[in-house]
Amino acid sequence: MKSNASLIYGLILVLGDSLALVAAFVAAYVIRGPLSTVPVANPLSASEYLKIFVLLLPFWILIFGLLGLYGPSIQEKRFREFGRLLVGAFIGLLFVVSYGYIVNQVIFPARLVPVYGFTLAFVFLVAYRNLAREIRAYLYKYNIGITDVLIVGNTKIARELVQSLANFHVSGYRIVGAVGNKAHTSEHFPHIAVFDTFGDAIKKLKPNEIHSIVQTELYADPDQNNKILEFAQRNHIAYRFVPGNSELFVGNIAVELFRSQIPVISVHQTALIGWGRVVKRLTDLALGSIALVIALPIMLLVALAVKISDFSGPIFFKDKRLSRFNNTVNIFKFRTHKQIYNGLTPEEAFSKMGRPELAKKYREGGDQLANDPRVTAVGRFLRRTSLDELPQLFNVVRGDISLVGPRALQVTELDKYDRKDLILAIKSGLTGLAQVSGRRSISFEERRKIDLYYVQNWSLWMDLVILVKTIRVVLSRIGAK
Repeated sequence: MKSNASLIYGLILVLGDSLALVAAFVAAYVIRGPLSTVPVANPLSASEYLKIFVLLLPFWILIFGLLGLYGPSIQEKRFREFGRLLVGAFIGLLFVVSYGYIVNQVIFPARLVPVYGFTLAFVFLVAYRNLAREIRAYLYKYNIGITDVLIVGNTKIARELVQSLANFHVSGYRIVGAVGNKAHTSEHFPHIAVFDTFGDAIKKLKPNEIHSIVQTELYADPDQNNKILEFAQRNHIAYRFVPGNSELFVGNIAVELFRSQIPVISVHQTALIGWGRVVKRLTDLALGSIALVIALPIMLLVALAVKISDFSGPIFFKDKRLSRFNNTVNIFKFRTHKQIYNGLTPEEAFSKMGRPELAKKYREGGDQLANDPRVTAVGRFLRRTSLDELPQLFNVVRGDISLVGPRALQVTELDKYDRKDLILAIKSGLTGLAQVSGRRSISFEERRKIDLYYVQNWSLWMDLVILVKTIRVVLSRIGAK
């Protein structure tokens, strides 16, 4: 039968959000009323204030519901949830104010009460949502709230799903069986039941042992596909289909009627077209200029340290990189290499120092090497703190690159990248989704996959989230080498 975990969690969120809103506006009333020495403009008793607010509270929760704050799709997207909470809190406040205006009734005893209430409401809501998320993750360890999944299909996506969901105490999804994925599953996850066909699976598994079916392969026999879907519908089991060519469906998708009668799916290379490009450029110009002004004093100190550490060499390092539409741009960084190796390829530099074997180790390590002998002592500090990247703010303001985007490719690296033409559909970035997802701690292939996802799913909100995460990553030095 269908798992009620998401429904129960959603109801808990409704209850918690209601309490958070009430607590926020009661606190606002107390702060501006009894705790304030300044008289209020519209004296209103606490009981009357609370009565009005509680009566309007269901409409506020309804606004949250319309924003999708109680659906399962938002529960794993923390930053998107925070954004919708902010919007929902603001719209709800406007609703309360509008109600008071329409019925000609005093809602707030003073003008600062809604300001305090809005601020506290957002803080309380975010705090409660984080607490609820942590408690839910903790309960997974005790098999509470677990969703049982049957994976159907012998595809690469099926194998990735098995890997990502294998630890159900972390993911919240327990794989009760895999159909047609015997070779990979048996080798790496022997505790998972494997079936040759879907028919074999439903003979062994009872319908109430399956909460969700994920099909990753469209079979040539339509009857076989219908059998899976009908089984899910008949037993009220959640059903999801993941297309085998998953990259086709992660771009900018639009569902429309072709010639007004045939539904078709249009997939664009990137959402960063038309006005999207204009908005992104204006954002780069505004935020990049502000960041550059703030960073200038730090850059002057870094420039002085670089010069003192290796007086014979230049302060900046200029490197040719590929950006949008395969255009070559000059990327600026503070020099971190010793002058004798500056401007040389890793192979040339390690050969010059008489240690050519390090070049192979460098490439095998994903273009990184612990205690790289080419790097100065100051350079190591700059790399660990990412201060060497600050001069790229000039590139951002000039329009060479964006604040957020895929990693800028070196000309010699181009052939190593899978689907490189698609990655070059937009400008490279000073930071990006791959950097905030692990930086150097994740593999080369995974970084390219993340870059590709960003290109195909760009949004201004995603950029803002990445910028916020970049600050956290840099300050905590996550993945820095």
